[in-house]
Amino acid sequence: MKTSIFTTLALCSLAVPLHAQNQEQDTTQGTKVVLDEVLVSAVRVTKESPVTFSNLEKEEIAPRNLGQDIPILMNFLPAVVTTSDAGAGIGYTGIRVRGSDATRVNVTINGIPYNDAESQGTFWVNMPDFASSTQSLQLQRGVGTSTNGAGAFGASLNLLTDAFSEEAYGQISSSFGSFNTLRNNIKFSTGLMYDHVELSGRLSRIISDGYIDRASSELDSYFLQGVYKDDNTLVKALLFGGHEITYQSWFGVDAQTLEENRTFNSAGQYTDENGQTRFYENEEDNYKQDHFQLHWNEQLNDNWNTNIAVHYTKGRGFFEQFREDDDFETYGFEPLVVNGEEVDTTDLIRRRWLDNDFYGTVFSANYQDENLQLILGGGYNIYKGDHFGEVIWARFANNSEYRDRYYDDTSTKTDLNLYSKAIYKLDDQWSLFGDLQYRTVGYEANGEDTGLVDDTFNFFNPKAGLTFDLNKNNNFYFSYARANREPNRNDYENGNPRPERLNDFELGWRYINPSVQLNTNVYYMRYKDQLVLTGELNDVGAPLRANVGDSYRLGLEVDARFSLGTKWFLQPNVALSSNKNIDFIFQRDGEIQNLGNTNIAYSPNVVAGNILGYMPHANWQFSLLSKYVSEQYMGNIDAEGSILEAYSQTDLNIQYTWQANSFIKSIVFSGLVNNIFDQDVVSNGFFFTFDDDFTNPGTVTTVEGAGFYPQAGINFLVGATLNF
Repeated sequence: MKTSIFTTLALCSLAVPLHAQNQEQDTTQGTKVVLDEVLVSAVRVTKESPVTFSNLEKEEIAPRNLGQDIPILMNFLPAVVTTSDAGAGIGYTGIRVRGSDATRVNVTINGIPYNDAESQGTFWVNMPDFASSTQSLQLQRGVGTSTNGAGAFGASLNLLTDAFSEEAYGQISSSFGSFNTLRNNIKFSTGLMYDHVELSGRLSRIISDGYIDRASSELDSYFLQGVYKDDNTLVKALLFGGHEITYQSWFGVDAQTLEENRTFNSAGQYTDENGQTRFYENEEDNYKQDHFQLHWNEQLNDNWNTNIAVHYTKGRGFFEQFREDDDFETYGFEPLVVNGEEVDTTDLIRRRWLDNDFYGTVFSANYQDENLQLILGGGYNIYKGDHFGEVIWARFANNSEYRDRYYDDTSTKTDLNLYSKAIYKLDDQWSLFGDLQYRTVGYEANGEDTGLVDDTFNFFNPKAGLTFDLNKNNNFYFSYARANREPNRNDYENGNPRPERLNDFELGWRYINPSVQLNTNVYYMRYKDQLVLTGELNDVGAPLRANVGDSYRLGLEVDARFSLGTKWFLQPNVALSSNKNIDFIFQRDGEIQNLGNTNIAYSPNVVAGNILGYMPHANWQFSLLSKYVSEQYMGNIDAEGSILEAYSQTDLNIQYTWQANSFIKSIVFSGLVNNIFDQDVVSNGFFFTFDDDFTNPGTVTTVEGAGFYPQAGINFLVGATLNF
């Protein structure tokens, strides 16, 4: 049933574009930034910085970009673990880096914060097919450098959208595959008109039934961009967004169901009047999100350039649920008499809405000369959210009107940050790095789940580091970074959460020559009051967190690329770590117990990946990609029932380019076979405990339970892209 770890490590590798073998070899001195990259220069780093990072370019993403979400396309980066609720990489997907979940991975798009300000999560389902409009991305592991939005506790991910094109082009892309998956998109660019102006855009539609029962997705998205440039000015206006309708698949399956019927989905289940089990057809999540960004970069002289951006995001939508025998009291209904009997429960259909606005500005001024790189920047952002619920149908109800709101909550969050960071070259070998950030956050909420919240947080986040270039091939770095982070909305459900603090130490070595590139680093991340995942979910499937006193993550990460002649390459990576809660306190069987050092939930000790690539001809590319994730706990008490077993997966990716000397310039054919060994992969789950004092009166017994999210067995996607 399972391939061995040895087989996995032998086969797995991160797909590196074969065209890279023909590019000029980079050195540890860094590379020159192209014009579009000035938009993200304030939040990205190069090899001159003492920061652990990985880059992924459009050409590397393209062979596997057949409709799956960005986290799935990042699956083979070091220390990354991904999962999919629907089991096939389309719909709701998630990412963890160094064991830290998506709420602690700071995501920016062209330097603009993307994480939901209130939940701190990243919902890629709201931007389907966004990889098709992504020029490049950079994943900084650990605290990284100061950026906009919430502070990073596991990683920072910055996306740069499509660069402007000097030449006009058109592109039509279509792909289909398992589970009735179909992706279509069109892209265009006018090229630079009058040497200064370009317009470009994309329209996409993705549909899929999903691997899990009824876990369907219907996803639409768009991307429009206008560019003005001259020798010293770059102005970009962007409008992009998406509309997702996904059948809910948030609740997983228990261990017995996993063995007997691994695709079972309990969402929408109810019993009709004849005692038959039914599933409500509209148990769906329906959400729209639109983004506007305006960027202005100005090159003032040979040393100074400035960036300023304004942005606005509008989100609105709901999820709909059939509820069986719900209490009247929840919805403010009065009891009523039916056939002589008092009724105080009813079947009903409800919608829970989120209507929010997020807007603000980010800015930076950049100075560079022979010895000094200096960035002064910051941002101010405001979030306003309305949370409300409606009953759109009820079997029994009293004193209610259509679309009455049974709850109506508001929340406001403000976020101001100012930072300065610099790299100063002491000589040809030694460089100093410094980064100071001040951040103040205000959060107000009045929900039944949160209670009345009116909190203000003030954080100071210093960072410092040292880089040593032994020669053009060897680069060493050491850094220290402090990060502070406020609780998210769900944290307030558990009481009065405390902000968390992290001290991150990174020590690394980079080696580069024409045939080998090697990056290795060790890290020690020490937390105070870390908000760790408890393993539990709330009533809408969102993971819950709780403060723990002291905890740490200690790890070694190695990634490399080997050119094996002119046709073969190998790119392995491995992350080894120990992730511990120190003297963890837990109430078991009615008694408070010190469990000693326990494993932090969702933190595997081994994560490995690799790609074996082969290019027999300039137009052909083959890649064999694999991933191994070791055993992990889904809770923090090291319970046997909370173990998520180790798993491995190997994918095969093929691409062929047919060059044409006609109206059609080329046709690119791509194929992806996921999980070619048909492994029983379970990449995520949940774990809960509760005190039972009913079964045995007079005694308290801690009861445990768990659920799992199975992923698809062998499945495929194939596609073609016509370039005009």
